[in-house]
Amino acid sequence: MAANGKSKKNKRKIFIFSGIGIIVIALVLVVVLGSKKETVITVQTEKAVKRTITQIVTASGKIQPETMVKINAEVSGEITQLPVKEGQRVRKGELLVRIKPDQYQAQVDRAEAGLSSAKASFSQQTSNLEKATSEYKRAQELFTKKLLSDQDFVTAKTSFQSAKSMLESALAGVAQAQASLRDAKESLNKTTIYSPMEGTISQLISELGERVSGSSFTQGTQIMTVADLSMMEAQVDVGENDVVLIHIGDTARITVDAYSEKKLKGTVYEIANTATTKSLGQQDEVTNFLVKIRIVDKDVALRPGMSMSADIETQTKQNVLSVPIQCVTTRVPKQKEGEKKDSVQKQQDKPVEVVFVTDGGKAKTIPVKRGINDDGFVEITTGIGDNTEVISGSYKAINRDLEDGSAIKVDNSVKKFGTGKKDETK
Repeated sequence: MAANGKSKKNKRKIFIFSGIGIIVIALVLVVVLGSKKETVITVQTEKAVKRTITQIVTASGKIQPETMVKINAEVSGEITQLPVKEGQRVRKGELLVRIKPDQYQAQVDRAEAGLSSAKASFSQQTSNLEKATSEYKRAQELFTKKLLSDQDFVTAKTSFQSAKSMLESALAGVAQAQASLRDAKESLNKTTIYSPMEGTISQLISELGERVSGSSFTQGTQIMTVADLSMMEAQVDVGENDVVLIHIGDTARITVDAYSEKKLKGTVYEIANTATTKSLGQQDEVTNFLVKIRIVDKDVALRPGMSMSADIETQTKQNVLSVPIQCVTTRVPKQKEGEKKDSVQKQQDKPVEVVFVTDGGKAKTIPVKRGINDDGFVEITTGIGDNTEVISGSYKAINRDLEDGSAIKVDNSVKKFGTGKKDETK
């Protein structure tokens, strides 16, 4: 009985371990076979067709008048008259501001007195020269006849030359006094400022009774700004990579933040030749060029300093082969079978632009060259033909998952990707 029981236990252990072994083998087979199973990537497709594409450069900036003059004080003093207000229209030559003229009037009076004194001195020296000239001529006659000593002749000659020099000095004094008077009158005239143009007081900074400073050597206190608000422009900063695409005469569609529902039309009329650099020498250094756009539409009341953005149409091509912009991605060329490359050659391999097309349930990589693009589509110049079915989604599949020969499943029941917007469908 004991031997039979032991035998049964051994058989039971054999059955248990055999079952476990079969289960382990089955699991290993499942894992091995499952690992060999190819992953199928679900994609969406769209045909390459011919379209009209307009290349656009987008930039932001501010609205400013085309003509704007800052009125600065050129002399120092107290503002005694300020007959204009901000927003007021003014005519050319209209009084804008008057600075207290008392001290400058006193300078004019002193300069006039100095000029009178210089003229009187000149008149006196003229008389002295006439007298010295007469005495010198008489001395010459007497000296020729040996009736005058050498010493007396030299004295007469010296007096003549001295009188002549004094007259020249007096003449220079008159010129200097005249220049001082002109300078004093110029300073007096600068106490009264008139509008240099017809326009609007777009900014009034100083107040009546305020003291302002100014001189001939430094920029004085800014009192106000006069602008022609009938001719407005958009001033935008364009990056160095985009400014080469823009040309004088390009059309722009302008959106002003205050009138977001309306698109204003404009024309590029000036492109800066010199860049403006922000954060120079730092990691976030930015290099921009100022582009000025003349606004054609006049039916909107624009104000200086309004924020805006502009879509500048730099180039338009009609009837060109194009695909949705997200269809084009980059891949590093694969090494051909039997081809050997050293480490330097591998490092020199650069990514090329490609699109993926369907080929019997597989994704096929085709290198392409592209031309211009808009927000949604990109021109394809070489690589594919009209009506070629290209893979347009998902964004994750095109940019990361797909490779040449990847198994794919086309499912166009989901959202189409022809708008140029990135899709995050996984």
